[in-house]
Amino acid sequence: MNALQAERKPINPYLVLALAIVLPGMGHVAIGQQQRGFMFAMFTLLLALLTWQIAPPDRSMIGRSALGLFVWALSIPDAYRLARVNWETWKRKHP
Repeated sequence: MNALQAERKPINPYLVLALAIVLPGMGHVAIGQQQRGFMFAMFTLLLALLTWQIAPPDRSMIGRSALGLFVWALSIPDAYRLARVNWETWKRKHP
C-alpha cells in the first residue's frame, strides 16, 4: 500500500470547530496537533487565573477571566482554519 492509500480522511472542519468551542485546545488535538492544543489550553488556563487574581472582585466572572477567554477565542478559528486546509487538501487528492 502506498502513502496516498494509507492517508486517512481528515476530520470534518465543522466537528473540529465544535470541539474547539467546547474545550480550549481540543480542536487542535482532534486534528493531530497535540502540542499546539496543549499550549492553547495551558495559556487559556494560565491567563484566566492571572486575570482572576488581578481583576477587581466586583467584576463579572467573564471580566475576571478575560485574558484566558481571549486566548480561547483565538484558538477556535485557528483550529478551524487548520482543519479546513487539511480537508481541502485531502479533497483535491481524492476527487
